Amino acid sequence: MVNERDAAGAAGGWTRQPPAGWDGDARELAARLRRAVAGEVRFDAQAQAMYAVDASNYRQVPIGVVLPRTLDDVIATVELCREAGAPLLNRGGGTSLAGQCCNVAVVLDWTRHLNAVVAVDGRTARVQPGLVLDRLRARTEPQGLTFGPDPATHDRCTFGGMIGNDSCGVHSVLAGRTADNVVALDLLTYDGTRLQVGRTTPAELQRILAAGGRRAEIYGALAGIAERHGEEIRRRFPDIPRRVSGYNLPALLPENGMDVARALVGSEGTLATILEASVRLVDWPAARALLVVAFVDVYAAARAVPAVLALGPIGLEGMDDRLIVDNARKGMNREAQGLLPAIADAGGGGYLLVELGGTTQAEADAAARRAEPTLRGLDGFRGARLLDPRQQRLMWALRESGLGATARVPGMPDTWEGWEDSAVPPARLADYLRDLRGLYESYGYRGSFYGHFGQGCVHTRISFDLYTAGGLERFHRFLEEAADLCVAYGGSLSGEHGDGQSRGELLPRMFGEELLQAFRELKSAFDPAGRMNPGKVCDPYPILSNLRLGPSYRPAQPATVFPFASDDGSLARATMR
Repeated sequence: MVNERDAAGAAGGWTRQPPAGWDGDARELAARLRRAVAGEVRFDAQAQAMYAVDASNYRQVPIGVVLPRTLDDVIATVELCREAGAPLLNRGGGTSLAGQCCNVAVVLDWTRHLNAVVAVDGRTARVQPGLVLDRLRARTEPQGLTFGPDPATHDRCTFGGMIGNDSCGVHSVLAGRTADNVVALDLLTYDGTRLQVGRTTPAELQRILAAGGRRAEIYGALAGIAERHGEEIRRRFPDIPRRVSGYNLPALLPENGMDVARALVGSEGTLATILEASVRLVDWPAARALLVVAFVDVYAAARAVPAVLALGPIGLEGMDDRLIVDNARKGMNREAQGLLPAIADAGGGGYLLVELGGTTQAEADAAARRAEPTLRGLDGFRGARLLDPRQQRLMWALRESGLGATARVPGMPDTWEGWEDSAVPPARLADYLRDLRGLYESYGYRGSFYGHFGQGCVHTRISFDLYTAGGLERFHRFLEEAADLCVAYGGSLSGEHGDGQSRGELLPRMFGEELLQAFRELKSAFDPAGRMNPGKVCDPYPILSNLRLGPSYRPAQPATVFPFASDDGSLARATMR
C-alpha cells in the first residue's frame, strides 16, 4: 500500500494539508454508541476489513461501522461522533469507483434497515437513503412512472449513494442526472442541525435570514457563494449533460432557483447526512424497442450520436469492438454477441444501442423502423437489427457487462478504474475518443470504450501498472494529461462516478483557483469542522495515497481447497474482484 506521506510530494494537487486523522478512543466511542443505538454497532476487525474498500483502487480502514435501525439511531450516532470529534461517512451500496466510500471514519450503513419507500404521491416519491433503486422502480413502473437515472448497478445501488454521486445511467437521456430529479432533502449536519432543503424563492431566503440561527448562517453563506462567484460559476462549469465533477454550484444561482437540495447532489457525503429524499418520477414507456446499429469503428458510431439524438431515443449507448472481443474471450454473453449485425470490414467495429419507447410494442417497433432510413444514411453505417423483448434483455446484459468483462481477460494485463467515466459534449465525442485512444497508445495502455454515448460519457478500464513505483508515476502522469485533454474538449473529469480520491486532486485543471475556493466555502458552510467524509472532493487526499496496491503490496497467500483457477490459484487475487 502507498501511504499518504510518501505519495504527497509526487502527487501535488490542491490539498493544503492532509485531512486531519482521528486519535480518539475507539473502544469508548463504540461503547457509547452501543448504549445509545438500537441498531448494530460493529468495531471489530471483520467489519473494518469489509468496509475498508469500495469498488475503487483505494483502501482506508474505518474506525467502526453502525447499521442504524431508526432515524433516532442516526441522530444519536452523529451526536456521539461530534462529541468524540470522529469523522463520519454515510455509505450506500459501496459500488463507487472513485474511492469516496472508504475513509478513516465511523461508517453509517443504511442498507440493512433504513431502506423503505416512505410514500409515493403522484409524481413524487419519498425514499430512505438505504433503498435500492430497483425496489422503487418495481413499485412505480406498473403505474407508468419511474425514477429516470438508472446506473448499471440498478439492482444494488441505493438512493443515498446515487444522490451522493449524482448518478446517471442509460435513461438519463430521457430524464437527466440524479440532480435533475431530486425535489427536496431532509438533512442533518455534523453539528446537529436538521434542515429541509429544496428550491428557495427570494422571499423565502429573506425570511430564513431574518429568523437567524444556524439555518440562516448556512443560507447566508450559500447566497454569498452565488453572489461572489456567480460569474465564474457561469463561465467555468461546462454546460454538458454529464458534468458530475465538483460541487454542484450552478444550482445555487438565482436563475436556477437557489436549489439547495440539488446543490448537495454529487457532494459525496462531504457536506451533510441525508435522512430522507423526495425524488421526481417520470413517464416510463410501456414498451421499448431496441435497435443495434453497427459502424465501421467506434469513432463513426460516436460521430453519429447527434443525428441519432434527433430521433428522440430514450436510451443511446455505445460499445467498441474490444468490449465484444473481451466478452468472447471470457465466454460471456455468447447469445447476445450473435445478435450484433455483421461488419464486413476486417477488424474494428463500433455499435450504438438505440432504444425508443411506445405505449405498445407495435408502436415502439414502428418508431424504430421509421428511424432505420436515417441510420442507414450515416457515415460508416454497416448494419442494423431490431431486437425482440427477450433479445433486448440479452443485449443490455452485454452492455452492462463492461466492467466485469474487461477487468480480467485471459492472456491480457488487468485493467483498472481511475479514468473510467470522463464526459465531453456529445457532438465532440468522436474526436475526443480518437485523441484519448492516442493517449493510451503513447503510454502503452489498453482499454475498451463503451458507455453513455448519447450524453458524451465514456466508460473504460485501463491497463495501469499499480504495483510498481514507476508504474504509479506513469499512472499519475497519464491522469494529468487525460484531465487536460478532457478539459480542452469542454468536458468533465467525471461524467457519472464522482471525483472522490481518483479525481479530486485534478479539479484545479477543470475549475481554476476561484472555484476551488468556492468549493471550500460550501464545505465550510455545512461542515466547518471538516468531519464529513474528509479528504474527498474538497482538499482531497493525493491520488497516489491510500491505494490498495503499490510497491509494498504483499498479501498473505494462504493454502486453499478451492483452485481459484481464474485467479492464478490466489485467494488474495480473488479478493481484488
